[in-house]
Amino acid sequence: MQNITEFKKEISDVDTLQLFTTDLNGRPVTLQVNTENIESLIRTGVGFDGSSVPGYGTVDDSDKILIPLPETFKKIEFSEENLGFLIGEISEGYGKRSPLDPRALLERVVKQAEDEFGLYFMTAPEHEFFLLNNDEFGKDIHTDNAGYFHSDPRDKGELIRKEIVTVLKKCGIQFEKMHHEVTPSQHEINLSCLDPIKTADRTILFSYITKRIASERNLHATFMPKPFNGFNRNALHFHISAQDIDGNPKFYDKNANYFLSKTAHQFIGGILKYARETSIIMAATFNSYKAYVVGKEAPIVRSWGIKNRSSMIRVPYAAGPEDTRVEIRSPDPSGNIYLQLATLIGIGLQGIREKLDCGDPDIGSTYKTNNASSLLDSSFLPRNMFEALIEAEKSQILKKILGDTLYTQYMSLKINEWENYRTFVTPREHKMNLHI
Repeated sequence: MQNITEFKKEISDVDTLQLFTTDLNGRPVTLQVNTENIESLIRTGVGFDGSSVPGYGTVDDSDKILIPLPETFKKIEFSEENLGFLIGEISEGYGKRSPLDPRALLERVVKQAEDEFGLYFMTAPEHEFFLLNNDEFGKDIHTDNAGYFHSDPRDKGELIRKEIVTVLKKCGIQFEKMHHEVTPSQHEINLSCLDPIKTADRTILFSYITKRIASERNLHATFMPKPFNGFNRNALHFHISAQDIDGNPKFYDKNANYFLSKTAHQFIGGILKYARETSIIMAATFNSYKAYVVGKEAPIVRSWGIKNRSSMIRVPYAAGPEDTRVEIRSPDPSGNIYLQLATLIGIGLQGIREKLDCGDPDIGSTYKTNNASSLLDSSFLPRNMFEALIEAEKSQILKKILGDTLYTQYMSLKINEWENYRTFVTPREHKMNLHI
């Protein structure tokens, strides 16, 4: 930890200091703290009611502690205030890390990759989101009618994107590219690669900045996976590469087919093998599965391909050995970023342990496979939340990665979510069935 005196200087000119974490579903939660108490906060943390945060406690065991991590500090310069941003770790008592803290799980998986395989991962998600006029649907919800890569001076979103990356830059975060996405009012911002823990922390920061800047401009930013029928979804594609302790790329082999090493093939093999069992982590909501339709860029088949955007795993063009990576295209922003990265790395490592063969890459579009051969076709990703929950319930690898406590609590949340949707009568059902 950095010198406490230096840290006090860093936070001395912020108007508000906020600690962030996520609930188990992945939604950011936060509380504001007094900067004058920062030394004691770092030493003993600050208490919160875990029973009021989905996944973290019951009323008879609700006391949790959030301990700020000074190394995660960012000063965010908004138009009306300087905000101090800090990630916190969740504890049951000081020195007793909570088994339900998703960040703790990611830390363990990253450490396991280093200790067992000597692998150090770098990750970079593609952040997709919609900018809408309201937070409820209506006729005028869209802010533009543009499409992929379109440039339209009437596009309100272009100015918002520029403001987002400006604020990010001021707090030390660089973007790589940004553009309008395929669907009206949809945007994408890609940030530079970091280690998985920093990537997850930055994702919480990015989501908060995006939503706040949109709100300041009387717009609503949403990362909802599938807001519109007949249009593309919001995805959260993960780019991931590996290196050894000396920085040598481990997914590259100049003598191999497609320049992909055996490690890369086995890592891909693990993700493909366990994709169905871990789908409830990668696509975490009922709405997520409405995106898995033919021709809308969400993968539907467990497969991999070279530069193939219909594949679940894509190997993008690489300018050199260090740039060699794989892109996982099945996740979306509805999940918990710490759980997603931990699970993704965990099943990839399992592929290396099992020395799995990922097979041949896709040739042509996987969208030509229009329908599964049966309702439970294992070559396809789950097509609804219930199917994903059944796969997760049977899975041994997901229990092993998450641990019993976290697995049980997460599954309880998701089963309850499914039951709420299953038993809720919709207007569409009224339209289809009131005449009966």
